[in-house]
Amino acid sequence: MEVADINKPLTFRNRIHPWIFAELVSFASIIMMFGALTSAYIVKKAAGNWLEYSMPTHFYFSSAVVILTSILLHISFKSFVKKNEVLYKTCLVLAFVSGISFIVLQYYGWNALYAAGVDLKANVSGSFMYLITGLHALHILGGLAALVVAMIHAFSLPFIVTEKRKVRYKLVCYYWHFVDFLWIYLFAFLMFYK
Repeated sequence: MEVADINKPLTFRNRIHPWIFAELVSFASIIMMFGALTSAYIVKKAAGNWLEYSMPTHFYFSSAVVILTSILLHISFKSFVKKNEVLYKTCLVLAFVSGISFIVLQYYGWNALYAAGVDLKANVSGSFMYLITGLHALHILGGLAALVVAMIHAFSLPFIVTEKRKVRYKLVCYYWHFVDFLWIYLFAFLMFYK
């Protein structure tokens, strides 16, 4: 039997990094929350007294913007790993601008809904719409905060590709890919089950 060398540093080569595992666990709880909300939506709609409305075009544009954000972050991460500093930083900043654009488009979409008579008090369908899209927007704001930290690291630290920095940036990218896919699910759900 081989005795482990206590002086040898621990590596995570064959296992998932604990930070990434913790993030995946948090994704599971977010999925459960939105799963519960969409289930409640279905049950409440089946009860009747449901206001029919059309989806504002702003939400179509925000869907395209959220996909663009994921693409930009993917390019940025790959550029970081390949030590292409200019493309890494450029795509990171563009992803941040794209994330801000998503929030702005959501805001205009909510205004369009309100102008069409869909508000929080008139009918439960409007309440669900604002609740589901608003909670998702809060998760996007969390992602924007993570992008701010990533930009601070990108522009204040020397450009060195280390394992720790790769894992930290991977966490940011995974989070954004998750909230982006979550929006696509929510948008499709709200479009086809209204």
